[in-house]
Amino acid sequence: MTDFDAESYLKNLTTRPGVYQMYGKEGDLLYVGKAKNLKNRVTSYFRASGLTAKTMALVNRIRDIQVTVTSTEVDALLLEHNLIKEHRPPYNISLKDDKSYPYIYLSTHDRWPRLALHRGPKRRKGEYFGPYPSAGAVRSTLHLLQKVLKVRQCQDSYFRNRSRPCLQYQIGRCSGPCVGLVSDEDYAEQVEKTDLFLTGKSQELMGRLADEMESASTDLRFEEAAERRDQLMQLQKVQTVQGIEGVRGNLDVLAVSVANGSACVQVLFIREARVLGSRTYYPPTRLDEDANAVLEAFMPLFYLSGKQVIPHEIIVTDLPEGAGPLAEALSIRAGRKVEIRSKVREARARWLEMAQQTSDTNLTAHLSGKQTMAGRLESLRRELDLDAPPTRMECFDISHSSGEATVASCVVFDNTGPRKADYRKFNVEGIQPGDDYAAMQQALERRYKRLAAGEGSLPDVLFIDGGKGQVSQAMSVLGHYGIENVRVLGVAKGTTRKAGFETLVDGETGKESVLRGDNPALHLIQQIRDEAHRFAITGHRARRAKARKTSTLEGIPGVGAKRRRELLRHFGSASGVSGARVEELCKVEGINSSLAQTIYDHLHSIND
Repeated sequence: MTDFDAESYLKNLTTRPGVYQMYGKEGDLLYVGKAKNLKNRVTSYFRASGLTAKTMALVNRIRDIQVTVTSTEVDALLLEHNLIKEHRPPYNISLKDDKSYPYIYLSTHDRWPRLALHRGPKRRKGEYFGPYPSAGAVRSTLHLLQKVLKVRQCQDSYFRNRSRPCLQYQIGRCSGPCVGLVSDEDYAEQVEKTDLFLTGKSQELMGRLADEMESASTDLRFEEAAERRDQLMQLQKVQTVQGIEGVRGNLDVLAVSVANGSACVQVLFIREARVLGSRTYYPPTRLDEDANAVLEAFMPLFYLSGKQVIPHEIIVTDLPEGAGPLAEALSIRAGRKVEIRSKVREARARWLEMAQQTSDTNLTAHLSGKQTMAGRLESLRRELDLDAPPTRMECFDISHSSGEATVASCVVFDNTGPRKADYRKFNVEGIQPGDDYAAMQQALERRYKRLAAGEGSLPDVLFIDGGKGQVSQAMSVLGHYGIENVRVLGVAKGTTRKAGFETLVDGETGKESVLRGDNPALHLIQQIRDEAHRFAITGHRARRAKARKTSTLEGIPGVGAKRRRELLRHFGSASGVSGARVEELCKVEGINSSLAQTIYDHLHSIND
């Protein structure tokens, strides 16, 4: 237990907003947090139940708590950010990204200004546009400007020593100022239009180009009119491909995914309805934070560091608890109003969905990455006292609905992650409905009878989703077929039935153990168990749907025979309906936006 006298300390703690700092035995700063009500927030760390394993580990190390009272919650947020940035406490989420962002540089002080990619301190005279999420986004923009507005991008040394036009002029990507093929006035106009584009005023730029095209055409200057037409078409193409017509504004979209002790934050950068790019962050989690807590900790680090331009609008999957004070702090820092929103529609909703899907995909890939996997395998080797890290692992799970359509799953992992080609599903037959023990025994017998006959590779570790009963079935089956050297481990949900509190059952000794919530071996076990669970549920739902022989469109509230007929007529098949977006469903006769959302939610809850 901690030596810190929490009860006495909490009695006199203020209820005002502020920042609290938790210190360890050697006076080392463990954690910094902010609170609207200091007494309520600090008291929550010392409640009798409901704490995660990581939070309990932090509390056990606390030897002192110091608070700083602030006048507002916004002041607390800013102070918290500064303390975390200065001290980097081990239990706070940190943002490990010291790489500078790239900019587009325009040398406006030159007679013939040039465009270039810039990274680092802004020492040269001129204008800087950005920051951009990546060098690739900068190069893509420079490539577009080269085709449309033809401002030079060559080095000054190369420019000063030209006696004839270069290849860029020959292919129509430069106006040739190096040899006087464009007047000062015309080149200055090109630079002005470039500035409009880079400052996000694309609509104004396209309006000017359209006016110039009409004027040139009226004056019979058809070559100039054709050039303006081509420029306009290039810009409209960009708007069509990357943006949404009529959508304006500069905004960032943030989505968070959390699984197996890891977190991923995906940031999409939208400027004038164009997706300029995105960046992925994997902030280390310390206290089993959920997605909302990760987002609340990440955003101040990301936007108050001074490296990132604060946009007018920030869209997030869910509003964090401190969204109001954070928006106020960002508004003060930016010198203008900044909004943080989660409930969005149309284009913004699609961008948010895109960011969430990307975040989910990247986190899955990160968890399966070789470096991450190697560390987890080594941790598992130590926990199970194996001679070497396991190279092949299998996990079994059972899924059914009150005994109906029972399916067993077997998933396989190796030292690189899941081996989906080796996954197997077993339709369980001939048992008492709902008998999980018998279902597990049948699936294991069918699997290991083949493996014992040499029709596949035996695993080093066999995980069973269940407790002692399921584990005993596994040991019995392996013994029946004379299979040795396979370590059997049961993964039971534990008394709390929460992630991070699983009870592990050793097949050989029957001994039960619980790993710490931040143990990499436990994260690997959770990942394998969750994959087996997902695969079993997928197989069960497919078998159940086939057995019932009913359309996926049946059972949707508000959709009767007539509307099902209209949906099938419009999309051609039930799978076509399942693949349709809400906007597309609204186009069907008799389907309004509310019913379209109901249909979409129902079909995707079935498919997930």
